[in-house]
Amino acid sequence: MDLLGGFPLYVLAFLVVLCIVVFVHEWGHYWVARRNGVFVEAFSVGFGPELFGWTDRAGTRWKIAAIPLGGYVKMRGDADPASATVDPATAGADDSFPGKSVWQRMAIVFAGPGANFLFAILALALLLALAGRPVLLPVVGEVRDGGPAAAAGLVAGDRILAIDGAPIDTFADLQMAVSESGEAPLTLLVDRAGDRFELAMSPRMETLGEDEATVRRPVIGIVAAPPTFERVNPLLAPIEATGQVLTMIRDILVAVGQIITGNRGFDELGGPLRIAELSGEAARLGVPEFTWLIVVLSVNLGLINLFPIPMLDGGHLVMYAVEAVRGRPLAERVQEIAFRVGLALVLGLMIFVTWNDIMRYLPGN
Repeated sequence: MDLLGGFPLYVLAFLVVLCIVVFVHEWGHYWVARRNGVFVEAFSVGFGPELFGWTDRAGTRWKIAAIPLGGYVKMRGDADPASATVDPATAGADDSFPGKSVWQRMAIVFAGPGANFLFAILALALLLALAGRPVLLPVVGEVRDGGPAAAAGLVAGDRILAIDGAPIDTFADLQMAVSESGEAPLTLLVDRAGDRFELAMSPRMETLGEDEATVRRPVIGIVAAPPTFERVNPLLAPIEATGQVLTMIRDILVAVGQIITGNRGFDELGGPLRIAELSGEAARLGVPEFTWLIVVLSVNLGLINLFPIPMLDGGHLVMYAVEAVRGRPLAERVQEIAFRVGLALVLGLMIFVTWNDIMRYLPGN
């Protein structure tokens, strides 16, 4: 990836993606807070010093801050933007966040991730109806040097119509056929600019991953061409979008479980540089691809915030659930310790994924 050569595009795309998904998340908190009579003191996209902003007629300060790696909604009664501590001077007010019932507070907290999921469904439904779903056709985008495909004469732009007489409709079909073949010879029916002919090749085994995650699979040495898009009936688009968002959530949870159990490497986790890379590449491909990335990151942000870690929305929800069962909140000392542990975990994770990013872009990696 030409990260430095495309620096302006990558930075702009990165900022656009983050601003959208963060704004949506914080808007969820803000909207439900206002519906429940909570006064919102500040709505910030980014952390740190304010770059510019304005105050609306309701008294809320809307601002863009210098560090674009998140955002917050500060409500009356909060001593800090994370709602980790209470401001005793305003906590008892009728329009304060701590002054609301535990169920109202839970609704306000859940509204952030909920807004990310709802936005993802709506954006994806619109994309499916207007641009369509991405489909990887069995078209060669790149032929790797020294591979079976290169030796057989396959070139970029070739479309695989059949393998050993079995029709191939998608790139996934092609991958499945190669995977099932082992190292047995294959006969490919190829279309090259309207000319059809057959090529013979034998896949070779390639080792992927490291340690426990190491697998060997047959490959022929090609990369798929960028996806094409097939439009979806507008009436069915919301249903399909919901299904795809649920599938994303399932896949993320499975991946996290595999990382925790050691079946997947921690080096797959990416941070700001990785997001910038993906944002820039998606922006280069076009609006549909860029929109897909925003949808995926919105789902990721919503789900990660629901993890039961203090400082995140999920941690707050766990504490409020305990409060609902006990009939009273946890002791302030317990909450303080929990939030300190949560802050350490979140900061540690941010440092780790940033380190992963740096290592990924070092020469030789």
